Amino acid sequence: MGERASLVGWWDGLKVPAPLLARLFLGAYFFYTGVVKVVEPSVFLKGVRLYSMLPESPPYFLNATAVVVPWLEIVCGLALFVGLLQRGSAVLMAVMLCVFTPAILLRGLAIMQEQSMSFWTVKFDCGCGTGVEITWIKLCKNLGLLLLVFSTLLTGYRRFALDSMFERPKAAQA
Repeated sequence: MGERASLVGWWDGLKVPAPLLARLFLGAYFFYTGVVKVVEPSVFLKGVRLYSMLPESPPYFLNATAVVVPWLEIVCGLALFVGLLQRGSAVLMAVMLCVFTPAILLRGLAIMQEQSMSFWTVKFDCGCGTGVEITWIKLCKNLGLLLLVFSTLLTGYRRFALDSMFERPKAAQA
């Protein structure tokens, strides 16, 4: 426990509770991107299809992905924002980012080859709910989000979180 505390102890010295800000930002971001996808499910489905990572026939995989992923983002985002089941939500966000980020990289590389252009100028709508973006900038954003997710996992910051209301009281030390 002491080693973990030393790794994240530098957060404690900040006046602004950075872990709280990270948790709130991640929660709001994933909630927003999930809502954008739920509002226009056909647009998200078309975006998922462009990655060619799932079989088109039978359409169950594509349709299930287009339905489940946005709702998973909404639930995880809301849970993280209010501080309920923070670790589970953060783990699911990390898994999603670890799948989405390489997929965006591969799609960007494919576009680069198809159009004979520099990778630094490739831009497309990745289906993330943020519109058309330059690929390398989107990849950097995803890596930043991943760092925030890991910081949320490591700190376990419970202040202003619903999780803290359900904690067992600590036994009195003798």
